Amino acid sequence: MKKMTLLTVILMMLSAPVYAKEALRIFAWEGYVTPADLISVNTLLEEQGYDIEAKLIEPFASGPEQMFDIIRGRQCDVSFLTLNYINMQGEKTSKQLQAIDSKSPRMPNYAKLIKGLTNIPMGMSAQGPLYIPWGGGAYGIWANMKKLSDADLPLSVKELWSDKWKGKLSLSKGQIQPNIAIVMLAMGKPPYHINNLLTAGKRTEAIDFTNKHAQEQTNLLYKQVKYFWDGVPDYSDDLLLTASYGVEIAAENAKGGHWQYVQFKEGSTVWMDTINFSKDLTGKKLEAAEIFANYFIGKEVQTRVVNGLSMVSVSTLVEKNPLLDSNADFFSAQMFWPPYDKIADNIMKGMSDTAMAAEKK
Repeated sequence: MKKMTLLTVILMMLSAPVYAKEALRIFAWEGYVTPADLISVNTLLEEQGYDIEAKLIEPFASGPEQMFDIIRGRQCDVSFLTLNYINMQGEKTSKQLQAIDSKSPRMPNYAKLIKGLTNIPMGMSAQGPLYIPWGGGAYGIWANMKKLSDADLPLSVKELWSDKWKGKLSLSKGQIQPNIAIVMLAMGKPPYHINNLLTAGKRTEAIDFTNKHAQEQTNLLYKQVKYFWDGVPDYSDDLLLTASYGVEIAAENAKGGHWQYVQFKEGSTVWMDTINFSKDLTGKKLEAAEIFANYFIGKEVQTRVVNGLSMVSVSTLVEKNPLLDSNADFFSAQMFWPPYDKIADNIMKGMSDTAMAAEKK
């Protein structure tokens, strides 16, 4: 046999096919899955003999329609859906998911989740939950404590309409449903009153209530606003109060800000982001997804949910969970964002558009 030269060996090595592990495609909101997380998860997978590598896909999650399109297009294996997205608009997204095996031996941290968060009706199917709780928060009002004291803070949502806050408040431009929820709370109604009326078949009552009562209050609230933020909440130093989901607060405060959540007596509307498995996920890849999920509901990541993202942890493993520790009813059922009725969405958009036009006059 002819001897191979060193050059021949090198050329053969270079021409050999590069071996790549199968990808577990993760679809998440920006900041939820860090490079360090991926290293940790992939180390666990390798140690347990899985020829699978978790990879974060782009684009990042940005809203219900975009997430539905990505999941339906089979572009991801694991997603981080906001809970009320799952059964929106005829349950179209839920049909793309599979039920979670909460007893899986690969998910021991599931037993450490806050019990009331694992079986919320809007995330359930006949086969079981379509989600694993991951982290939540409020669409709340945050106060600029560089300019305010505790004694200055509003105690009731109704106070947002007072002259004290005129031109000192910022609300979302695009996420109008939480703005309308603030109006409902100030009027002494449940935050999703219009949606509740419609789902109860009371369309005429919902329209009458909007035209005769809620529209005027929405107009007046919007006239209080100095800036309507789009995309990222506004933390300008000339503001006293800003509406936010809270996820940027830790970073803002680390840069020298001092923003504090306002505890209204009426409470704030709340949301929860979840981990979901695509319906086609099976075999070893499904097992790898369970290992991924278990890590993300473990103590290390759940502590980052609180300290790094200013969110509320869903796990009993964390040592401090400030928003929940100070309000045991933070995740009360009536405050959770629902899977909105399409007509309710249209009514609320019309309310916001009308108020925005009135605010500019």
